[in-house]
Amino acid sequence: MDGQLTARNAFLVLMAAVFVAFVTVPLVCMVLNVPLARLGRYLHDPMVVQSLWLTLKTTAISVPIVVILGSPIAYLLARREFPGKQVLDALVDLPMSMPPVVMGFALLMTFAPRGPIGGLLRGMGIEVVFTTTAVIIAQVMMAAPLYVKAARTGFENVDDSLLRASLVLGASRWRTFLRVTLPLAAGGVITGTILAWARAAGEFCATITFAGNLPGVTQTAPVAVFVGVNRDLSVGVTLATILLAFSFAVLLGARILLKRSPR
Repeated sequence: MDGQLTARNAFLVLMAAVFVAFVTVPLVCMVLNVPLARLGRYLHDPMVVQSLWLTLKTTAISVPIVVILGSPIAYLLARREFPGKQVLDALVDLPMSMPPVVMGFALLMTFAPRGPIGGLLRGMGIEVVFTTTAVIIAQVMMAAPLYVKAARTGFENVDDSLLRASLVLGASRWRTFLRVTLPLAAGGVITGTILAWARAAGEFCATITFAGNLPGVTQTAPVAVFVGVNRDLSVGVTLATILLAFSFAVLLGARILLKRSPR
């Protein structure tokens, strides 16, 4: 029996090591190609600075939108049974199952000047395609499923008996949601928010298809990496490494905070 457990543990460790190597080796190879002697110059490159700033600015808008729109859907899927629930669940997953370029093309057809929504907006003097607004819309569409999935898990893990106790004690349903449900589901909500930010910050295909590549307007960091690799490999590698370091720091820091926070 002990031999079987040892063999099983060795297999699990081996598979974990293979996975870690599969993920980290390419990233390490990329980081090793960063030109340290010219790093300072590349960090001040207008394309690097503008794209990073645009990414931070747009995700600061798109992620709260995802949380506001996604939280009711996550709660509904987690705590309610209703006709069409499976359809709604499938629609939530759809952007994750489709190639991002397809979702970007769908947005383009919708918000183009001759599209159903784009035509109405154009009549009001509002242009969406190839603007910063298009970047935000693309980020929301691609990041929302990850948030809804994580937040739904958080809401599903809330103990029903605690909710009933709150209602019996005279709290309204809204007060129960704010004082009991939301705090207990906070882990899932926070995790979903972090994943949504990471997905929005890394969005490329839908963004470049729908918003284009206009420096300072729609050229986010992932788009700039693609352009930088074609213009100057060192610039692209430097920007990609900055994104890697920032994303890893955010994800790791968030997990440490969640682990230390009281349950």
